[in-house]
This record gives sequence, C-alpha cells and structure tokens, in this order.
Amino acid sequence: MKNLIVRSITGVFFVAAIVVCFMKPVAMTFLFALVTGLSIWEYCGLVNNVKNVQVNRFISTIAGVYFFLAVGGFCSGVVPTAAVFIPYLLTVIYLFISELYAKTENAINDWAYTMLGQMYIALPFSTINALAFNATADGNVAYNYLIPLCVFIFLWANDTGAYCTGSLLGRHKLFPRISPGKSWEGSIGGAVIVLAVAYFIGHYENGLGVDTGLTVLQWMGLGIVVVVFGTWGDLVESLFKRTLGIKDSGNILPGHGGMLDRFDSSLMAMPASVVYLYSLTLF
Repeated sequence: MKNLIVRSITGVFFVAAIVVCFMKPVAMTFLFALVTGLSIWEYCGLVNNVKNVQVNRFISTIAGVYFFLAVGGFCSGVVPTAAVFIPYLLTVIYLFISELYAKTENAINDWAYTMLGQMYIALPFSTINALAFNATADGNVAYNYLIPLCVFIFLWANDTGAYCTGSLLGRHKLFPRISPGKSWEGSIGGAVIVLAVAYFIGHYENGLGVDTGLTVLQWMGLGIVVVVFGTWGDLVESLFKRTLGIKDSGNILPGHGGMLDRFDSSLMAMPASVVYLYSLTLF
C-alpha cells in the first residue's frame, strides 16, 4: 500500500510537471534539457558497469544537453544558423580522440557506448523541439504546445488502456522474450483508447485555442504512430535492462524507477511523430 501511495504521488507530480512545462517554451526547454542530462547521466552510469566499458560520463552528459539546446535554438529561430552545432561536433571529436590517451582495454566499446547514448537519448529528446516549433506562412516561427503535449497524453492513455485491458482480457503475449507482462489484448485496448482521445482532440482542437492544421483523421494517425512506436520504445528499454541484468534503470523517481524507465516510450514515439508529421506535408 505504501509503495502504491508513493507511486501515485510521484505520478501526479510527474504528469503535472510535463503538462505545465508545455505552456511556456522556456519552461519546456528547461525541463527537457534537464531530463536529457539526467537520462544520459543515468545511462552512462549503467553502461560503465559493463566489463571493459568506460564512458566519459561528464562530457557525454554535457554534449547531450548542449545538443538538445542547440536543436531548440535552431528550431525556434533564436539561433538561425547551423553554426550552433559546431561546439557539439567538437565535443564528439574530443570523445573519439580522448580514447587515444585513456589507455582503456577496449576503445571500440567506449566509442560505441558513448555514441549510443547520444543517439538513443539526446537525439530523440531533441526532436521535441521540432514538434513544438513550427514555421508559419509569413516566415516566422510559432510555438505550438499541443502536439508535443499530446504525444505524452497518447502515451499515458495507451499505458492506462493497455494495463486495464491486459489485466482483464490479456491471454496472448505480445513479446514474451523481452516483456512477459505485455499482451496483444492490452495493446489493442490501449490503441482504442488513444484513438478515442485523438478523435476528441482533433474534433475540439479549436476550442483549445490552437490550430495545428491537422484533420481528425491525421490526429488519429498520429495516435497510432505514438502507440506503435511507444510500445517499441518500451520494449527497447526492456531489452536494454535485460541485457545489463537490471530491473530498473535508476531510483530517481520514487515508485517509478529511473529516468529511462519513465521516458522509454517517448524516446521512440517523439522522433516517429516528427517523421509522420513531416510526411503529411510531402503527400
């Protein structure tokens, strides 16, 4: 009972922080830059426990946070030149060259795990900026809180629907080798809930004071993208933990584990949403 109460309190504060941060672009940037840094720091601590792996935790974290901020500055138009990425590129070069002097047993392992952290965490989190900042017809950039917020709303709705449906009707395992608790019935139930939420948002979007230009069907398509890739994101992190032989990625969030445990689904759902939304403009 105590663990349930702690988990519930943490969950309420977590959801509130995410929702509130999207109301202002500065708050969104600050919170997710912090989340990016904490996630990479957590990741580096985990992989450094692997034999013959020694990732530079401090530099990797600084690099990931800078990359997030650079993408945010570029997408928002605050820094309209691609030169903002030069310090990040220099950091990546440093992380490669530094292995010449580190005298570690397996430099390839260090390089591989270092770059994995940037690609698995920093790059996906940075795509939230592409969801939030959109070019307007007059050549300016506008901040739109609804789409990135809805990615998380869809993930939460999917988790809730999948848990309830899976608990009641789950019979057929979705991916027993990686996550024995997930079922096809639960996944379908979660998808149905997300489609209903997406329909509601698409239908009443204008009442929220936002015009994304998406039709109801396109909103529902975004919901399906988030469901599919969010589920894969969850499974990818489960495989990551199973490979390392750990249950939780950390304990920074009482009752919820670590940062990667809490944001695993979004690490695949956010970049997939960017691809989906940009594809709509091509066809």
